[in-house]
Amino acid sequence: MSKALFLDRDGTLILDKHYLADPAGVELIPDVATALTRARSLGYKLFILTNQSGIGRGMYSLDDVHRCNERMDELLALPQPIFDGICIAPESSDQPSLYRKPSPRYILEMITLHGLDPTQCWMVGDRDTDIAAGLNAKINAAAVCTGKHDAATWAALAAPGVRVFPGLLEFVATLR
Repeated sequence: MSKALFLDRDGTLILDKHYLADPAGVELIPDVATALTRARSLGYKLFILTNQSGIGRGMYSLDDVHRCNERMDELLALPQPIFDGICIAPESSDQPSLYRKPSPRYILEMITLHGLDPTQCWMVGDRDTDIAAGLNAKINAAAVCTGKHDAATWAALAAPGVRVFPGLLEFVATLR
């Protein structure tokens, strides 16, 4: 069975610029490309799971999100494809949801589709809903301090067993 990282996008891989629709606004969080390269070298499949409620709110389109993802890929400058799958949840919080975090649906689907070992899978993100998606899927969860919450806030919020890291690179450094 394979192992995988399920990664939030905004606040984990790129700077969180609320309702980002313009690819020119995409900025990588420092050391993300190095972290992804290391994770790949350790045999981890990489998936993105991102809530994009601006689509459901009519603020931007799915094409805008794809263009931002393409820009992120360009900035990462890693061999393609970087990610084994990307799930964009377009629903706003007040709309019926299939994939919007904290739903574990995408994670569970990818575990089945790719024959992943849940004990070797992680959800990594900067928000409570990211962590909840991982825990709801019964996989490991790690919080990063590159987005919404700092270490002190995570200490107050994080569920037992959820480790907190300054960023993705520090998390990946603990993987084997």
